[in-house]
Amino acid sequence: MVGKRLPLQRRDRPGLAPEFPYRSPVWSATLAWPQVDAVALDLDAVLADTRPLWRDWLEDAARRTRVELDLPEDRAEAAAVLDESLGDWRPLLRRFADDRAPLHFRPRPDTNAQLRRLHAAGVRIGVVTDAPLELAEVALAHVGAARQIEVVGAADEVARALNDEFLSVSSRRLLLSLR
Repeated sequence: MVGKRLPLQRRDRPGLAPEFPYRSPVWSATLAWPQVDAVALDLDAVLADTRPLWRDWLEDAARRTRVELDLPEDRAEAAAVLDESLGDWRPLLRRFADDRAPLHFRPRPDTNAQLRRLHAAGVRIGVVTDAPLELAEVALAHVGAARQIEVVGAADEVARALNDEFLSVSSRRLLLSLR
């Protein structure tokens, strides 16, 4: 046994040898990441694409109510049209989204870990979307991000809540690169 190395003492595994350069204080001091106090995430681009579920609900609602729905692409404008033509449609959307969300949304471990890291570091996190709030809340719950999110809404609402000082994140790659 004398002279043999234990598996954790292998020099060919990055991060296991004590002299590995990435673990040294010199390496970490050379990387300068900007300090971020607040981020605004695009829901559809970063966390969960809600558009397919929205389209499915519109088809189902038109079929069930037998009302032809000619809606604009912008979901905020579509909500105003739905208020006029269907009345109390939001609970129907919520129920539909709750039933079908597991088919459309899956948690991403790397994204959730990054959100937890940012939240633990005191970064305020907002989510920008044009989707109805009911759909956005269901999506965030199913991807496992609801606990870390401080505010959800339109861009101006999120900007106001985050005091107009935030980093806008429009891709998962950018979110994962934050430190």
